[in-house]
Amino acid sequence: QVQLVESGGGLVQPGGSLRLSCAASGIGFSRYTMAWYRQAPGKQRDVVATITSGGSTIYANSVKGRFTISRDNAGNTVYLQMNSLKPEDTAVYYCRAPSFPAYWGQGTQVTVSS
Repeated sequence: QVQLVESGGGLVQPGGSLRLSCAASGIGFSRYTMAWYRQAPGKQRDVVATITSGGSTIYANSVKGRFTISRDNAGNTVYLQMNSLKPEDTAVYYCRAPSFPAYWGQGTQVTVSS
């Protein structure tokens, strides 16, 4: 059973930072690409950042230079460091292993507002 548990969201002012965490279980974590997605109200869920098993990363243009995805294979955890946050970053953030597309966590709410 694949389980993904996101945490670290909250309310932050524009320009602030947050670090999201996603604890994964039920998969051989170190072997799989992991990704962060987000879904704003009334919009589709989009990929934000991806990290391969080897540590290669890809970012959506909207977050490039501000967000950093990383992973701790010993702890089965993937992180998303978000800096210089903007109101348009407000969304529910989810992690997923793309090789297991049916499994999503509960998400963590990020609200960027003054």
